[in-house]
Amino acid sequence: MLFGSSGIRRRFDQTLVDLAPRVGAAMAQDRQTVLVGMDTRTTSRLLADGVIAGLISAGAAVDVCGVAPTPTIAYGARTRDAGCMITASHNPEAYNGLKLFNPDGSSYTLAQQQGIEELLEGEDQWAAWNEQGPLRQVDAIAVHTRAILDQITPTKEITAIVDCGNGAGCTVTPDLLKQAGVKTICLNCNPRGRFARPSEPLRESFPYLPDLIRKRGATCAVMHDGDADRMMAFDDKGRYIGGDHMLMLLTRYLGAAHVVTTSDASMAIEEIAEVRRTPVGDSFVSEELLRWGEFGGEPSGAWVFPDISLCPDGPYAAALLCEIASEWTISEVIDEMPDYPILRESVQVEDARGILTRLGAENPTDGLRIEEEDGWCLVRASGTEPKVRLTAEGTNLAGAKAMLVRGHDLLKKERAA
Repeated sequence: MLFGSSGIRRRFDQTLVDLAPRVGAAMAQDRQTVLVGMDTRTTSRLLADGVIAGLISAGAAVDVCGVAPTPTIAYGARTRDAGCMITASHNPEAYNGLKLFNPDGSSYTLAQQQGIEELLEGEDQWAAWNEQGPLRQVDAIAVHTRAILDQITPTKEITAIVDCGNGAGCTVTPDLLKQAGVKTICLNCNPRGRFARPSEPLRESFPYLPDLIRKRGATCAVMHDGDADRMMAFDDKGRYIGGDHMLMLLTRYLGAAHVVTTSDASMAIEEIAEVRRTPVGDSFVSEELLRWGEFGGEPSGAWVFPDISLCPDGPYAAALLCEIASEWTISEVIDEMPDYPILRESVQVEDARGILTRLGAENPTDGLRIEEEDGWCLVRASGTEPKVRLTAEGTNLAGAKAMLVRGHDLLKKERAA
């Protein structure tokens, strides 16, 4: 199976290089115009060229954007038949991959992914020499930036720290916030192909931000992963805003009554909105938003705003947080929110999917959820890395720890078998 929970992703190797043109050719069988972009990884140019070659050689017209965030490519797909982004998102630089998008910004569905895989199992379909597709360079960044500014306007000047982690967000978010009237302090905003910090925007990746926020009197800090489909933040007191509180903050500000989130999100969101849950993975959230809901997201930092796109949009979320910070004191709002202890851990396991299958999971990346009256634990295989992820929540810390132990015990029992 090539596709995981977020497109095709693996360590960069010859297999991935060989796959790129074949995926392009497969896309071209029913997509005549495709927008292609890439993140800042040093391997992205080679893979982008491979995808473009496959698309053109099978007769599709290709619009090339160059380095841009994933949500920029997903938004730009609305005027084409599809979009293709070369990225491994929040994974380390050694990884890379491909994300495929529909015109509404949603990732290819499971059925569409299966269709691509079936085409890859057959003979490649190349067009005749006089039917090769055209190629042109386009500016999708300006279009995406304009669309965000049309919807978001901070009501007063604030100071925000922007940490793009040397990823694709460098090409959009700093300038976007400046155009919105935000005074910005930029960190790691040069797209140099190496990440100065871990790409995933976890609390432990930013030991330098709390003091800097306080010293510079910043109203907030926003951070992206490698392709800027994620956004996480610190508040005005220099405190990291956890994913569950970010989900509640955005829900409350947007006035969303119907929210789609994942099976590992806190039960606290159910206190402020009607909720539908999906398996972990932003593509599942987006697919459900096609049918129901005004807003969606998952605690990892992927926030989906259907009014602009069905792709998680980190730059949009960063601008929205700055608008919120211009109207509310975010630290005070966070302090008023319910806070159930939720614990997340990962275990490096080479056969993660096999272990979850043997444990009885219908889909390894959906995992198994253990539920009790005062808590739950989700054990699942990562869709992008050789890891088993455990998430546990309880009405108190002792309860959350007990549920996490139950998850670890279940995993240890199977690994010892």
